[in-house]
Amino acid sequence: MKKRAVILALSIIAAPGMLLAGNDFRAQARVLSSQPIYEVVRVNQPEERCWTEQVHHRGGSRTESYTPTIAGAIVGGVVGNQFGHGRGKDVMTVAGVLLGGSIGNDLGKKPTRGYVTNERRCELVDHYREYEEVVGYDVTYRYQGEVFHTRTDKEPGKFIDVRVSVDPAGRHHRSFR
Repeated sequence: MKKRAVILALSIIAAPGMLLAGNDFRAQARVLSSQPIYEVVRVNQPEERCWTEQVHHRGGSRTESYTPTIAGAIVGGVVGNQFGHGRGKDVMTVAGVLLGGSIGNDLGKKPTRGYVTNERRCELVDHYREYEEVVGYDVTYRYQGEVFHTRTDKEPGKFIDVRVSVDPAGRHHRSFR
C-alpha cells in the first residue's frame, strides 16, 4: 500500500512536466556564419577645466576721521558769518557750516588704489566619446540540410543549440509521448 502511494504521488508530480515536454528535443546545428551586430554608443565624459584669471578691483575712498568734516564746518561757518547782516548773517553762517563740512568731508577722504587679484575660475566641458559596441550576432546555421537564420546575444561558436519540434504532417494524427 505504501509503495502504491509513493508511485501515485510521483506520477502526479511528474505528469505536468510530461505534458509540457510535448514533442520537443534539443539538438546541435552547424554554424555557417556569425556576424557581429554593432551599435554606436555615445558617452559624455565631462571634464572640469580651470584657469587663473586676473580680476581688477576699483579703488574707492575711505574716511578715517571726522576731523576734516569738523574743520571744514568751522572754517565754513567763519567765512559764512562774514557775509550778510542781521538774520541774513545767521543764514549765511549755517550755509557756510554745511558747505564747509561737506567740502572738508570730501577732502578728508583718502582715495584707495585699485588692486588686482588672481582668482581661479572653473567650468565643466562636455567631451563626448563614441565607440562601437557589439549588441548581438546574426547567425546562419544548417540543420538537417536546411539553412536557418537567427539573432543571438553571444557568439555561438562552431555549433548552436536548437530546439526541434516534431509533429505528424497528417490532419488526423495525434502524438503521444
